[in-house]
This record gives sequence, C-alpha cells and structure tokens, in this order.
Amino acid sequence: MQDARAARALSLVTLAWLAVESTLGLAAGLSAHSVALIGWGMAAFVEAAASLIVLWRFTGRRTLSPSAENSARRAVALSFWLLAPYLVVHVLHDLDAGHRAEPTALGIVVTTFSLVSMPMLGVAKRRLGARLASAATSGEGTQNLICAAMAAGVLAGLWLNTLGWWWVDPAVAVALAAVAVREGRRAWRGHACCH
Repeated sequence: MQDARAARALSLVTLAWLAVESTLGLAAGLSAHSVALIGWGMAAFVEAAASLIVLWRFTGRRTLSPSAENSARRAVALSFWLLAPYLVVHVLHDLDAGHRAEPTALGIVVTTFSLVSMPMLGVAKRRLGARLASAATSGEGTQNLICAAMAAGVLAGLWLNTLGWWWVDPAVAVALAAVAVREGRRAWRGHACCH
C-alpha cells in the first residue's frame, strides 16, 4: 500500500508540473513556429492522461485488482498513440506553409527544466512499477523519460535552427511520433518499456 501511495503522489506531482509545462510549451511553440516544441507541449496532455490513469488504478479497491491493472495498462498504451498522428499532421502542415522554427527563451527554459526533472520522475515511477508489478505505472514513467528525450530533441532543434538546419525541428517531431507508436505497442502487449 505504501508503494501505491507513492505512485499516486508521483502522479499528482507530475500533473502539477504538466499543467505548467503544457501551457508554457504551447505558448513558446506557437510564437516560434516550432512543431517539435508544440508537439512537446501537446505531449504533456498525453502524459497527464497517463498520470490520471495511474491515479485511477491505485484508488480504492482497484489498488489490488489485476483487472484494473490490465485496463490501466491498455489505457496508457492508447495514450501513447494519441500523440503520433498529431505530430505528423502538424509537421506536414508546417512544411507546406513554409514555417521555420525560431529560437525562444521561454521554450529553452521550460524544456531545460523538463530535461532535468522528468528523468528523475520517470526512473522513480519505473522502479515503483516493477515493485507493484504495474505496467501502467512503468508506462507512465516511460512517458516521462520520453518527455525528457523530447525536451532534448526540441532544444537541439532550436539550437541547430540558428545554424540554418531548419529541418531538424520537424525531423525530431517525426522521430518522436515513431517512438510513441513503438512504446504504445509495447505497453499494449504488457511489456515493460525500456530505455
């Protein structure tokens, strides 16, 4: 029960940060025309869904329910798949419209904070997931690790764009869409996601 309480607490902390991250990330991405930064901000909603699923999973009688774990695991898998189509469609739209990402101080600050904080949350949740035998909790942790990888990719894209490598930003977004599809498939099958 102590691990279940810890899983709930970490999910609540994540939800609080994701509210800030998504708001700031989307604002910075829209002002800079950065599809990777917008996608990263949108991914916060997907991560929030996973956190809400884990909160649901470890509340009340569901805490000890194998069927609740199975439902939560599949719901987390679906949350991975929500992001991929959005990223690809947005990349295609921006390429067609000729948008190029611009450096943004706000985007750099918020992605740097996530690059540092999300791995700590992700690792803690994956360890809890292993102790609880909860693929849903491990999947939520994996989404936090993907968030950190996305933050690194967004930062690299923004920096490389200043060197004229405009194509890095959309390439990062498409690569992250592929990762989300892969991790969703693994979560659906019940495999612990690994990085």
